[in-house]
Amino acid sequence: MAAFSLSFLDIMACGFGAVTLLFLILRHNVVEEVRPDPKLSAEVEMLKEDVEDAEKKRSDLLNSIEELELQLVSAQGLSKRYLTDLEEVEESIQSDPEERIAMLRRQVEELERETSKLEEIEFGDKVRQFLGEGNRQYLTGLTLGGERVMILVDGSASMLADTVVNAVRRRNMEPEKRVEAPKWQWTVRTVEWLLAQLPASSRFQVYIFNTETFPAVVGSEGEWLDAADSLQLEEAVDGLRAFAPEGGTSLENAITALKDFQENPDNLFLLTDGLPTQGKSPPGSVMVSGEQRRRNFLSAVEKLPLGVPVNTILFPMEGDPEAAALFWQFAMSTKGAFIAPSRDWP
Repeated sequence: MAAFSLSFLDIMACGFGAVTLLFLILRHNVVEEVRPDPKLSAEVEMLKEDVEDAEKKRSDLLNSIEELELQLVSAQGLSKRYLTDLEEVEESIQSDPEERIAMLRRQVEELERETSKLEEIEFGDKVRQFLGEGNRQYLTGLTLGGERVMILVDGSASMLADTVVNAVRRRNMEPEKRVEAPKWQWTVRTVEWLLAQLPASSRFQVYIFNTETFPAVVGSEGEWLDAADSLQLEEAVDGLRAFAPEGGTSLENAITALKDFQENPDNLFLLTDGLPTQGKSPPGSVMVSGEQRRRNFLSAVEKLPLGVPVNTILFPMEGDPEAAALFWQFAMSTKGAFIAPSRDWP
């Protein structure tokens, strides 16, 4: 302790005092408040907006680049296809003319083969076809088709109506009115349906009979018409439409008319509404009994050539009770068919 003098202690005290004074003089933890400059803040906001706009433009540019790439790929594909088409055209132009002609001939032959197949298809084929034994149409039992098809149509006055009174009343009308009779129009539609079922390879004929017998197509007596000829089909139908039923009925004269053909029909359709009112010649009296009509029928069927199937379509007519039974027996004996159609057929 003696080693330290008063002067040293004074100096030390002065030193500590000076440090303490400095410590008190200096301010500690002074937080200086910085106030933002409004101009600088505005510039920062503008810079942020510029950055956002730049990001948006960058995204749009990327999308545009993708669309351009897709268009480029599509254009390249189209260009390749056009180049291929041009090469094919050039090859066809530069090919041998004889080879081109040969190719066209092959195409024509193929078309001819397809045409021949279509010609073998029967007229009136439906979406679904069901043929019974002997090419019969299911349910009706009619034997359709044949190489030579004869259609005999009763054109007597009884074909004007279903009752005797109405038939007599219409018989006295003008031909234009008789043609429009509902029963006769029904008959014409039935013939149209039958003609539509004919195979294109067959031949046909339509005869109208009352007391006489004549073809629906004028000037075609004893001639088989071509079923593939649409004009001849229309002429036959037009001949029926223009005919006005009149007179009595001679089935014997109708069947005898088959002798005019060099070849017998192999299928016959008979459209009538009852037993015949006369035989080969007119009756001796105005009134014809049921027994006389029966004899006229039996005399007529004896004249039918052998081997000809007869398909009878019997339209309604009052006062003839034996007609259905006799025509049915006739159809069965010739291996044909018999139907009495409803008013909505065909």
